[in-house]
Parts: sequence; structure tokens; C-alpha cells
Amino acid sequence: MPRPSKGARLHKFKHRPYWYIRDTGRPDQSTGCTSRADAEKALAAYIATKGREGSANEPANVTCGEVLAIYAEEYAPTVAAPERIGYAIDALIPFWDGLKLSHVKGETCRRYAKTRKKVVKRDPDTKEPIEYAPISPGTVRRELGVLQRAINYAHAEGYITSAPAVTMPGKPEATERWLSRDEAAKLLWAAYRGHKASHLARFILIAIYTGTRKDAILRMGFEPNTVGGWFDLDRGIMFRRSDSERQTNKRRTPARIPRQLAAHLRRWRDSGSKWAVEYQGARVGDIKRAFAKAVQSADVTPCSPHTLKHTAITWALQNGASVWDAAGFFATSAETIEKVYGHHSPHHQESVLRAVERR
Repeated sequence: MPRPSKGARLHKFKHRPYWYIRDTGRPDQSTGCTSRADAEKALAAYIATKGREGSANEPANVTCGEVLAIYAEEYAPTVAAPERIGYAIDALIPFWDGLKLSHVKGETCRRYAKTRKKVVKRDPDTKEPIEYAPISPGTVRRELGVLQRAINYAHAEGYITSAPAVTMPGKPEATERWLSRDEAAKLLWAAYRGHKASHLARFILIAIYTGTRKDAILRMGFEPNTVGGWFDLDRGIMFRRSDSERQTNKRRTPARIPRQLAAHLRRWRDSGSKWAVEYQGARVGDIKRAFAKAVQSADVTPCSPHTLKHTAITWALQNGASVWDAAGFFATSAETIEKVYGHHSPHHQESVLRAVERR
């Protein structure tokens, strides 16, 4: 009885400095690497590209894992935030890695959605997960979107003859949660009161006055930098990204600084701060935990940092801002402003209302 194939693997000859890749039915191939770690990367690239030299393959002959590897190697490095693609691929691989593209259909996609769960409780002694909760349909939709784009990319590049369609969950309704003035005041006071979370108060003020996204705020300083945007207090302009950063779909356009916020920013800068949101002189990387604690302490209905963007836009429209000006200031499309927030404006459907009420 013939022995089963061992597949592609690393091998080290005693008399040679480099690691080699051995694969059944193929000649040994040098990795050009003397360290095991680098050789493992070369082996991973070999496995991912194995069988891709010839003409386009039928979907039944290509695995989803191979297509995701192509997408990660060739396309992901060209985008502004490749880590987002990486997160999605990490979630997709356990389920899709060994499945052929011909298996991509509605039933398989729905089964994937059912398998996606997150840990919500761990055993206090063993730290093993003991309770899970389903991942939101929006997250599953984003992950399957990456799978679809990977398939489309492989088809466009000539790796496969056709691109199967990925069935995604329905698009979730746009979130309309926003804070009232009283809720915002309670949240801000809870942030000021926590001595370890005083940096959170800065974040809340900037988010409510400018409607800027969390990641952009946490990268902003008081001088031009390569990390993110900055506040030009002399000209009164906020730059949401640096010149070295790429523009993404999450638009980060410049905007004027409201006078109330400018007073806070000048005070923080004059106190020696280099970053808009910093802790003990260092830029804060994330405020997720501090924000959750402040929400709990303030006894506010559960919300997220992104709720502050919704709050800023809602308040602006309630105070009479036009959809066009709000779109430019908050770096959000006019279509989204009209669809999600438009009903908060006192001018919403004004002409129609006048026409209906006219005798």
C-alpha cells in the first residue's frame, strides 16, 4: 500500500545553509532563508501560490483559502488599512479554508453566519470560554464582503474562470442612537470625575463638537505629524489626516474648529500637550474600556464612541444646519445625512408640508 503524501514541508540539509521546501512529485526548492521563521513564511507563500502558474482554474479546483491568500498577498498591501482585511480573513479562514469555490452558495454562507460567535463569559478559574453570543449580522456581512471581493479579484486577475456569488445577510438598518444634552453632560462629567480617564473627556468634547471618527481623533495632535491629523489653531482649521495618509472610504476632510472647542484645545496645548488625547504625555491608542466604564458610571443607555458622531450630526441639524453644509463639515455624504439624520432638521420636508397645508 503506497504511503500517503506528506505535502509541502521544510527540510534542512546538514551541509547546506538554507532551508528547502520538499513537496511530493516536485524537486526540492531552496527558500534562500537561513532562519526557520523566514523559511516558514516562504513555505506559506509556496502553499498559497501552489498550482497557480497555469491558466485559470475552474472554481471546483480552487479552495477559498487559496483565493483569500491571493487577495491578502497581492491586494491588501495596496489599501490604506490592510489590517481590516486581515481581521476579516482571520475570521473567514477557520470555516472557508478547505472549501472549494464551487461550495460558495446561499446554504454555505448561512451556515457560516451561524458559526460566527464571540466569547461573552469565561470561567474565572480556568479562563476557558463557557458562554458565546452570535456575532452581529453587520459584522458577518463585512466578512463575507471580503470573501466576495477576494473571489472577484481572483477572477479579474485570471486565476479562476468564474466568480461565484456570495450570499450575505441583509443590510442592517442605520443606527439612530444619539445622546440628549442631559446624557452628554452626564457622560462628560463621569469622564472628568475619573482621574485615570480624564483623557476620555477630551475625546468626548472633540467628538461631540466635530463628529470625527474615533480612530481619527486618537491620531490628532497640535502640530503636523506622520501619524494622523492635527489642529491648526492659528487658522482655526482641523485636518483629520496627515498628508502621508491615504484617503479612504471613511472620508476625513478638513473642517473649521468651533470656537468652544478651540478654547479647550488652546488650553490643552498651552499646558504642554502634544496630542489632542493623551495620557501621561503619551498618545492614547484606544478609549474603548474607559468609554464603557464612563457610560456605566453615568447610568446612560448603552452606547459606543461612534454614537458621539451621530450625536454631533443630529444636534447640528436640529439647530438648523443644512444637509449640504453638514455633509462637508462632518465628512459624511449628503445622501447618508439625508437618509439617516434628515428628519431631525426643522426644514425636513418643509416644502411638501407647505404644499399640503396650503388651501
